[in-house]
Amino acid sequence: MDQSEKFPTPAQLAAPAALPAQEALGWITRLVAALELMPGVAVCSIDRAGIVRFCNQACARLCGVTPQQAIGRRLDELLSRGEREAEHAALLEAVWQTGRHGPAGDWIVRAADGREHWVCSTKLPIFQGELGQVFCMDVDITARKHAERTLTLAAQVFENSRDAILLTDSQRRIISVNRAYGGITGFDASEVLGRPLTVSRAGVEDETFLREVWNQIEVLDHWQGETCSRRRDGEVFPAWLSLTAIRDGQGQVSNYMAILSDITERKRSEEHTRHLAEHDFLTDLPNRVLLLDRLSLALSAARRKGSMLAILFLDLDRFKPVNDTLGHQVGDALLREVAARLLKCVRKVDTVSRQGGDEFVVILADIGGIDHAAHVAEAVRQAIGQPYRIGEHELHISASIGVSIFPSDGDDIDTLIQNADVAMYHAKEGGRDGFRFFSAAMNQRIVERATFENGLRRALDEQQFELVFEPELDVRSGVLVGAEALVRWRHPELGLLAPERFLDVAEEAGLMVPIGNWVMREACRHARAWHDEGHQVGVAVNLSPAQFQQRDLLQQVQAALDEAGLEARFLELELTEAILMQGGAGVADTLRGLRQLGVRLSLDDFGTGWSRLGQLKDYPIDKLKIAQAFLAGGFDTTVIRTIIAMARSMDMTVIAEGVETAEQLEFLRGQGCDQYQGYHAVAAARASGQASVLH
Repeated sequence: MDQSEKFPTPAQLAAPAALPAQEALGWITRLVAALELMPGVAVCSIDRAGIVRFCNQACARLCGVTPQQAIGRRLDELLSRGEREAEHAALLEAVWQTGRHGPAGDWIVRAADGREHWVCSTKLPIFQGELGQVFCMDVDITARKHAERTLTLAAQVFENSRDAILLTDSQRRIISVNRAYGGITGFDASEVLGRPLTVSRAGVEDETFLREVWNQIEVLDHWQGETCSRRRDGEVFPAWLSLTAIRDGQGQVSNYMAILSDITERKRSEEHTRHLAEHDFLTDLPNRVLLLDRLSLALSAARRKGSMLAILFLDLDRFKPVNDTLGHQVGDALLREVAARLLKCVRKVDTVSRQGGDEFVVILADIGGIDHAAHVAEAVRQAIGQPYRIGEHELHISASIGVSIFPSDGDDIDTLIQNADVAMYHAKEGGRDGFRFFSAAMNQRIVERATFENGLRRALDEQQFELVFEPELDVRSGVLVGAEALVRWRHPELGLLAPERFLDVAEEAGLMVPIGNWVMREACRHARAWHDEGHQVGVAVNLSPAQFQQRDLLQQVQAALDEAGLEARFLELELTEAILMQGGAGVADTLRGLRQLGVRLSLDDFGTGWSRLGQLKDYPIDKLKIAQAFLAGGFDTTVIRTIIAMARSMDMTVIAEGVETAEQLEFLRGQGCDQYQGYHAVAAARASGQASVLH
């Protein structure tokens, strides 16, 4: 098309005298033919009455009719503008009145078939000598409007979301955050823009976990899960994180989006709900659900370690009359107090559970033996048997307790609980207020041990204990220089019992302190009697760890000396290496306190424990006792030489225990050992007549 064939400009077409009428009509004809073929622009022309005189295919599609159906109809019937119809009519009237094209604008139109569209519409007057038609040109912008709306909504969602949203570039550097991010984490946008996505990471997860997350995002473009995040003040909080990769038209990652939700309250709610589901509403103890779970874990651990486990099944005796006579409120308060007492009888690793009513189950995990279970059962029995003050009422109840042991009484949960229940009923049948083991053999052993324990308590009250004295002789001269006090129990039925028969029971029963204090007082009394007879012989007394730890040890020692009228230098207290191994200021202070009283201190069975030379230098020890183990069997001369040399270097007296032969004595004499005791010392003391001093 050359220059002469170009279409006239809209201004030329709109001006009445711009072109001769015939020439203008030709150009309009060709323009209409071109517009007919334009798919993106809906074009129609209307006359002064608003009747459509021309309609291209695009306009017909917009109206939902064919071009033939459109021509001859009013435009406002084909495309309704709803509430803005009057505004549109006024715009058209202005074009007819002024002869100037109307301004472009965006309109919502409803077609004859009911569909709605967004259009950008403009009105162009067409002159044929005079203004005869108005071209209405509409571009369908529905898709653009939807896109704009979508973007607007997305922006509103981004900014108003209650979850923290972060956008990053392809290198995971933050390029945008919403307001909620600051509210949740405390970080201002200016503090995180340009920084890595990990800026608020709590650092709880390891690098392996993070690699797995990003590997999944590379494959699936998404990852979500529970994690931990950190606030600006350092607080770590639980969060739900969603990470999404955003790809461009070429499929390359252009951005990442992270959505972070603070789930602190949800976790608290879940924990509260779980607690309610797993705990008894009245006592807040674990219920049967949690008990079975913990018992399963405890059994797995016991199988793995090859250790023992105990189940205690408790039923309160005569609890029903409390509920029936005083009411459920008093009964509930009593159950809560029972629960509190039970918790004080066990370790943190153990579990106390209420099964309902007045039944309780206790799991004793990883016990050293059935004696442990027996002592806990007895402690529980005594604790429950103490009086209760509930309001204005003083109540007295007891408990029947059944005990089963893993693995001897069962290898699974149901069997162990059932057997403990059976043992509990046997305890009730046996008179209540007691405990029974499911195993007859174990039960017999525990009964015997309990009898032994009760006998020890009577022995203290009835003065059934006696002292024997093992002589301590000077290695060079053979002169009696001291005696070690050893306790014996004159049992009414079993006769005279050596310490190894009853001291373990006494220690487990908590009787070592009163027995040890009695031994010390009696030993001081005997030593004073020896002095009154003219024999200046000292006495040695063993201190158990429990006795050493008593708060009034210094007062007890001073009282024993004062009662006997014995000078402190004639009392020697023998300590075990286990006491020194405790270390700390408490041990050192007690030893210094004893030294200030004037008593002598010796370290018993030296060499069998883990005492360090540095410890010995720090403590006021007067004497080392070579353990009998080094003299028995192979006769370890190297260790004995070392101990004697070490004692000499620290100006300590050294005494050998368990000397049985003249050859051993001769060796000790050659090494410079100071004193000895044992079978050979007893025989020598008797032969010389010195043993009579100790009777």
